[in-house]
This record gives sequence, structure tokens and C-alpha cells, in this order.
Amino acid sequence: MPDTAQLEAYVAISQVKATCCRMLDTKDWDGYADLFTEDMELDMRPSGGTLIKGRDAMIRMISGALAGQVTVHQVHSPEMTIVGNVAEVIWAMQDRVVWTEDRKLQIGNAGHTGFGHYHERYVRGPDGRWRIAYLKLTRLHIDIDR
Repeated sequence: MPDTAQLEAYVAISQVKATCCRMLDTKDWDGYADLFTEDMELDMRPSGGTLIKGRDAMIRMISGALAGQVTVHQVHSPEMTIVGNVAEVIWAMQDRVVWTEDRKLQIGNAGHTGFGHYHERYVRGPDGRWRIAYLKLTRLHIDIDR
């Protein structure tokens, strides 16, 4: 049975991820950035993207791609292993993206709805806050809007 410290970490990590989805969808880039370590890695290769190293590079890429777009990210059913100040988490996820008219012309479609998993590593820093140090997106299915 988990002890109190593990339950507190579980709740805190769940709050980080919920905030992460909200900050991303509301385009609060400063709030979003604060949820990640400076040396974080974003691995989009399994879903057709690239590996991005560093929080600043990730924010530039994501904000450049999604600023002005309508997005909805939802996560659930976390599988969480917490050992000390490190947690490995797999979240089931669904995302919905609706491109603006200008972006539709660039991308060649109107948006998508995707399903898959976020594979993440969280670390608790000296300030006691949990932050995402590694995020990999894998997709099981994606519907493209034409």
C-alpha cells in the first residue's frame, strides 16, 4: 500500500499534468514552460516528429505550431511509479486540433483528433515542485479532418 508521501506525490504530479493540458490549450506559454525542467526532452519521433532538447527549444516549437489554433488535450488513467524524487508516468491521451484557415493551407488539412499515450518522467526539484523532464508521445490512432 502506498505511504502518505507517495499519495501526496501522486496528487501533485496529477496536478502538474492537468495544469500542463490547460496551459497548452489556453496558450499560456510562460505557465506551460514553468512545468518543465530546463533540460527537458520532448520526443515526438514515435508520432512522426523530432527529438527536441531543452525547454526553450520546446516552447519555441510548440508555440510556433499552436499559437492561434484551437486545441484540446485530455489525459486520464495514469500508470505511475514513484521512487524518491523521480516518477515515471504513462497517461492515456486524446488531443483535438482545429487549424485556422491560414494554417489549413500550410498543413493541407483542417485538423485532427488523436489517441495515444504520453510517456513521461517527472523530477522533484530542490524547491519541492514536480516538473516534467522527459515527454514522449506515441499515437495509437489519428483521424485527419479534410
